[in-house]
Amino acid sequence: MAQRTSLADADCSIAQALDVVGDWWTLLIVRDTARGVHRFDELQQELGVSRKVLAERLRLLVEAGVLAREPYQERPVRYEYRLTPRGRALLPVLIALQDWGDAWVLGEGETMATTAEASREADRVAGLLGTRVPELTLTGADGERHDPVADTPYTVLYCFPSAYARADAYPPGWAGIPGASGCTLESCTYRDQLAEFMAAGATVHGVSAQRPDEQRAFAEKEGLRFPLLSDADLTLTAALRLPTFRAAGVSRLKRLTLVVDRERTVRQVLYPITDIEASVRTALETVRNLG
Repeated sequence: MAQRTSLADADCSIAQALDVVGDWWTLLIVRDTARGVHRFDELQQELGVSRKVLAERLRLLVEAGVLAREPYQERPVRYEYRLTPRGRALLPVLIALQDWGDAWVLGEGETMATTAEASREADRVAGLLGTRVPELTLTGADGERHDPVADTPYTVLYCFPSAYARADAYPPGWAGIPGASGCTLESCTYRDQLAEFMAAGATVHGVSAQRPDEQRAFAEKEGLRFPLLSDADLTLTAALRLPTFRAAGVSRLKRLTLVVDRERTVRQVLYPITDIEASVRTALETVRNLG
């Protein structure tokens, strides 16, 4: 790849990184491959970019080790483009850009774990209705990777900012962040109504960007009888462009709920959530009505 930085930038990691991903299209290609768009024609349709420009950017990203070119058809040979470990390491960068855009371009710059119902952020999340959750895995309390979509008619994925076994583990000022409080109430409400969800053919999974050990301690303390899954590497967050905020230097999911069917199609989106107990009732009504 041709270097665009000056000799004075040789030791500047920011400048060197921008040589790889500083172009408008390159990060959008990373964004869409994270969303499960892997083939040339699909990427061109999503991005609206010319074939020449797309081919050049894909070539550069493969040369930089951000994408891997993998054959999916022999005659004629056709390729898919998938993120490498180096490429997946860019996901926090994408989420940081999205968070900055939500707060400072689309919003007022306030740190929030929610949004206004009429916001463009809410519109983006509402647009998940009818889309598919890509094939991916998250880390469970057992340390193993698990599909967040269960092999049951429906999966309720409730995403929450953070929940801890000890009250003093929450970041300073947590209660003052709009929408942040209520994670324990939400998880315990799903716990108490789990039998009703199961009777309706639904599996419940809680998802946060916390470490698995933090989730495990919380689940044990509260006696949760369903899995909490860690998206600490932001795989699901980037795939669905889920909204986040930062607290204590960590990206955290905003509170939202998705009802997903066995074919991985999103059938219901709840965001923003202003009444936690009502959102659990709505999720239960949804799976009952779908069934």
